[in-house]
Amino acid sequence: MSLLLVVLLLGQTTGKVVSITDGDTIIVRPEQGPSVKVRLIHIDAPERGQAFGTRARQELGELVAGQTVEIVGTEKDRYGRLLGDVRHGGRSLNLEMVKRGLAWAYVEYDPPAEYVAAESEARSARRGLWADKAPEPPWTYRKGRRSKAGPSDK
Repeated sequence: MSLLLVVLLLGQTTGKVVSITDGDTIIVRPEQGPSVKVRLIHIDAPERGQAFGTRARQELGELVAGQTVEIVGTEKDRYGRLLGDVRHGGRSLNLEMVKRGLAWAYVEYDPPAEYVAAESEARSARRGLWADKAPEPPWTYRKGRRSKAGPSDK
């Protein structure tokens, strides 16, 4: 069993952020072992090509690109990404993205109440994507893209 796997089974690891995929996914290189794709748990950020998708990716990058982060998580999603709470400087970046109005609290997966409260506050302040009158949630955007895809695109 690799050291990285042992650490992940314990639920916590640290590593350097080497890439920002989008507003809720990063790639982290631990001190030992292969890079790990990490999906920030409890949030859903706009997709690339969607309004605020680029901005969410850029802000997440400004927060952690090249930085050492702590990841708390043991579960993987259906795409093989580690689902984790990514922490840097004593704060949850997952929650920070919601506070900045650049991600939704992913209510389909029952996030902690603080995420729902942070989204509500960002909405009230019209921060980030909440400046739009009716921002399209990423899950709706993805569903629409899948339904428009032809049989060879699925």
